[in-house]
Amino acid sequence: KLHPIHQAFFPNDRRFYSLYETCDNLGIPVLFHSGFAAAGLGTPGGSGLKLKYGAPVPYIDDVAADFPSLTIIMAHPAWPWVEEQIAVALHKANVYLDLSGWLPRFIPEALIREANTRLKDKILFGSDYPYITPERWLHEFHDLPIKDEIRPKILLENASRTLNL
Repeated sequence: KLHPIHQAFFPNDRRFYSLYETCDNLGIPVLFHSGFAAAGLGTPGGSGLKLKYGAPVPYIDDVAADFPSLTIIMAHPAWPWVEEQIAVALHKANVYLDLSGWLPRFIPEALIREANTRLKDKILFGSDYPYITPERWLHEFHDLPIKDEIRPKILLENASRTLNL
């Protein structure tokens, strides 16, 4: 689990490629936090946290292209770069995303649309406990316009397959 905004690095920085190579060789997925960071929200200067590190393109996209057998998970809807996140997950077979960190009622419409269609096998459950309890997240998930046949994929099947569980 890597948090580019908190750790102030771009995922495609070549200094970290040996880490990705090791994870790839060991079959360990790499999870990158992506998009907006709630930490620092509303504080002077955002507490020094720079959102630029959370953009999926080109940073995570580059890593996915350079390590095509490495399983990469983008944590959280990557607002304000949700369209980029969708593009990376669609384009790269080794990239998945989870819905953690956002209450389901705030998940962008584009991501819900793609979860029901082209990304139905690439979206994973996540609550972001302890910030959002699984019970609260699941309660709100029930109200989303997700197709009945897609719900078990998001809640269990996709993670089981992706993580070799």
